Amino acid sequence: MAKNSNKIKSKSTADRIFGAAVIILSIVVFIAIAYPLWFIVIASISNSNLVNLGKVTIWPKDIRFYGYKQIMDDARIWRGYANTILYVVAGTALNIAVTMPAAYALSRRDFKARNKVMLYFVFTMFFSGGLVPLYMTISSLHLISTKTILIIFVAVNTYNLIIARTFIQNSIPEELYEAATLDGCSHFAYFMKVVMPLSKAVVSVLILYYAVFHWNDFFNALLYINSDAYQPLQIVLREILLLNQAFASGNGGVQGGYGQSSADQVKYAVIIVSTLPILCVYPFIQKYFEKGVMIGAVKG
Repeated sequence: MAKNSNKIKSKSTADRIFGAAVIILSIVVFIAIAYPLWFIVIASISNSNLVNLGKVTIWPKDIRFYGYKQIMDDARIWRGYANTILYVVAGTALNIAVTMPAAYALSRRDFKARNKVMLYFVFTMFFSGGLVPLYMTISSLHLISTKTILIIFVAVNTYNLIIARTFIQNSIPEELYEAATLDGCSHFAYFMKVVMPLSKAVVSVLILYYAVFHWNDFFNALLYINSDAYQPLQIVLREILLLNQAFASGNGGVQGGYGQSSADQVKYAVIIVSTLPILCVYPFIQKYFEKGVMIGAVKG
């Protein structure tokens, strides 16, 4: 009995040590992730000279909102926000409308060609026709410098398609389809009335993935959008940042130092303005996020 008691005591001690180690590691990881974000926030409202001297670490000093004022006073910022919101909402809706039906079709065991079709999707993850042929194709379709191109450019992402397909295969029993067909339910009715309501978790994950992609879509806008009226937020912020950097480097002496300080503050403010909306949306779908990713994962 004493021997067993010692084993239990030693095991509980080991468990306490392991638990403490996990807590400490979690705190370290949290600080490593959270502090850079916090530093950008306080640096965007602090005197940039103090930031460069390393005097701003935990709290802002000599608070000023020059960077935000420069950004918000530019009329292009609101047009960029409106364009980006349109691209995010319309593009994400199109992505879900294409990805979920495709994932459902590829998950059906009675679809004999599903593995071959899936192979074609996977092939596009590793090989493409190249940038020049793609640009020529888009140009021949008269989609250059239109809002449509940024909405339909990536109608389906293969990685997201695999997540959705695996979710439907592993999480929705085949017996539900058999019961639905006995009641005269078609594939379309089964998909809309059974599959989609049961797929809220993975749909939330896909919405987040696609929305973040459209929000941060910089390269495609740089290539295919020539009109200022259709530029998304990321391009507008880039132009504001470049103008302030040019202003800073174009002055000498004391004015040059002031210009560089202002440009640095604009730089930090640009980061906040471009990422804050996505960070605000995430908490509303966070409860679905982990569940959707884990259930949609490939199980060994």
